[in-house]
This record gives sequence, structure tokens and C-alpha cells, in this order.
Amino acid sequence: MNASTESQQHLLTELQTRGLRLTHPDQRHVSRRGGAGPSDHQAVTINGTTLMVPIYSESAWESPFAVASLEQGEQIIRQQGGQQITLADVTFASSPGFYSGVTADGIPYSQIATLHSRDVLATTVLQTCIRYESRRKACKFCSIGQSLQAGRTIAHKTPQQLAEVAKAAVELDGVKHMVMTTGTPATADRGASVLCDSARAIKAAVDLPIQGQCEPPDDPAWYQRMKDAGIDSLGMHLEVVTPELRQRIMPGKAEINLTQYMQAFKDAVAVFGRGQVSTYILAGLGDSANAILDISYRLIEIGVYPFVVPFVPIRGTPMEDHPPPSAEFMESILKPLGQRLYQSNLLAADIKAGCGRCGACSTLSGYEQALLQPATVAAQPLLFSGTCS
Repeated sequence: MNASTESQQHLLTELQTRGLRLTHPDQRHVSRRGGAGPSDHQAVTINGTTLMVPIYSESAWESPFAVASLEQGEQIIRQQGGQQITLADVTFASSPGFYSGVTADGIPYSQIATLHSRDVLATTVLQTCIRYESRRKACKFCSIGQSLQAGRTIAHKTPQQLAEVAKAAVELDGVKHMVMTTGTPATADRGASVLCDSARAIKAAVDLPIQGQCEPPDDPAWYQRMKDAGIDSLGMHLEVVTPELRQRIMPGKAEINLTQYMQAFKDAVAVFGRGQVSTYILAGLGDSANAILDISYRLIEIGVYPFVVPFVPIRGTPMEDHPPPSAEFMESILKPLGQRLYQSNLLAADIKAGCGRCGACSTLSGYEQALLQPATVAAQPLLFSGTCS
């Protein structure tokens, strides 16, 4: 990685950990506030790379990075020693055309699915979760109920609603792939059944690669059922990797232990194929860099893509005051992990759909790209243009 590329990667990583302050209402376009995945973010394009940056979190309000609106456009600046240092040009994604639509049963399209990054459609099929509804079992970082309480979404998106919105998003906004996640219901399939119903309806309406995301179902037969229904890739998210931390931070989800998860990953890869199963890991919640790298390397050997993202505290959750990780901590993970993914030929660009393919919530794939030969980079451009929930 040359000095210029390394400097660019460090800036992107630092923005994702420290956030970005906006200074003008026109800078607020495509954002995520509340929900099942990383939230309080906004999609920004910096020197040609689109990523999700914390904007509305408490920590972002204290960020040294801000956006200055100038006659020639917007630029990221950094306050340092009483001076403003210009760092990079920045643009914001416009509100997508499909947001103006309403379903046949009268629900605004924006309450069914949202645009993530530049060209990824994201939805939480079930906006309720058996874990979230129990204070004792809830994941302490999750805000899945906030957008429902605020009236920005509905509790259960029907297959027909999802198919209608997906078709419109492809036709009006050129969406390239879709992420469907779900809160965990009180059933042994842990959401796989509703993902199957949704995928079948979407694929009947539009040719769109789909990632499904759920906890490991009790019966591994569900992996084949999900694939047969039209789900192209699968996400099963560890989030925290140290057993003691899992018990403390996400006690309900920790009922499925790491041994069970590793077996589930093996079963899923046998169906979806190497590189088409991924997991989300939140760095900064207490896991050491070595712990995250150790389990990531084990996952790579199985054929699972470990998508490591910086934890961002979300307002209204028990962990809203937990500090995000530093850029240096993230780089201590992402640099060697990107190298191992490159050496293993397990690349974000080869994932059919999903968070790893999108890459907007982490700078991980940038470390993979930096190792590719120039000719390969030219032939396979990757601007973090994927999906997430």
C-alpha cells in the first residue's frame, strides 16, 4: 500500500470511528436512524468511495471532522490547533426516487425498505425481536425497536410489499442488491421462514441478488430452503466473539454459543458456497484485536467472510455512552485481516449480495483492494457499493 492510499484509508477509517459533523441542512439526505444494524449513519462519498459515516450519534457531535459548504461544493475539514485543514471533497447521496412511492395497501415505500450506501436496498422484515423485548436478554447495543416506535417503519413487511418496493428500487434507482435482516421470532427457524417467503416474492417480481440475515436456525435444512427460495448469500452475525463478553452484552443471543455458530457456518457454507456466508463482528465492545483476528482466521478457513466494523454507540440504547474504537485499533485488525482475505482469495467483490459486498460500514475491503494488482483493480472496480441492513 503506497503512502497516498494508506493516507486515504486512514482518513476513511478515522471518519467511521469519530464521525462527521454536518453544518448545513442540505447535507442531510440518505441516513439511518434507529433500526437493526449500524445506525445514526449517513452515506457520503469521499474521493470516489462511498461509505456510511456516523452523523447523528453523540460522539459524532464532538468529532474534529466537519463538512464545509463552499461555492464549488462540500469539503471535509479538520479542526486542528485553531486552524481548518482541508482533507477531501465530499458529496451526499440524494434521496432515492422510490421513496416517493406508496404500496398497493397504502404504506410509504420508505417504511418498507431503505437505501443503504448508493445502490443497496435494505429492510428488516420483522421489526420486533424476542431478544429485544426482554430487558434481561436484549443485546445492549441494538436499537431495532426505535424506528418502529418513531413510526418510520412497520412491524412486519409482507412478501408482496417487499416485492413491490424492490421492483421500484431497481427500476427507479438502479439498486444492485438487497439485504433482508429480521428480528428473531420465538420459533425454531429463528426468522428463516419469513426470509424464504420474502425472497420468493421478490425474485418473482425482479432479478435482484439477495442476502438473508438471521440467527442460526435449529434445523440446518433451512439453509437449503433459503437458497431454494432465492436467497443468494447468508449472514449470521456473531457481533461479539469472547464468550464472557457475549454473555454480558448480548445474553439472549449468547444462548447460541460459539461452538454452535461454527457448526452453523460449516453447514451454511456447504449449501451457499465458499465466500457466500458472512458474519458481522463489532470491534470496540471489549474484544481484543487478537481475539477478533483469531476467530476471523478460523472463519476464513471455513469459507466465511468476517465483516469487521467499528462499533458506533446509538442513542437510546444501554451502550449509548460506550466509546467507539480508535482508528488505530481498527487498523490493527483490518490491515492483517484484509491481507489474509486477499491471500485466501475470499474477497468482498465476489460476494453476491450483502454487507460484505457493500462494505460501506467498514473500510475492510479497501485493504483487500490495495493488495490487488493494478490491472485487476481496473477490471473489478469496487467503490463500497453494496448492501446492509
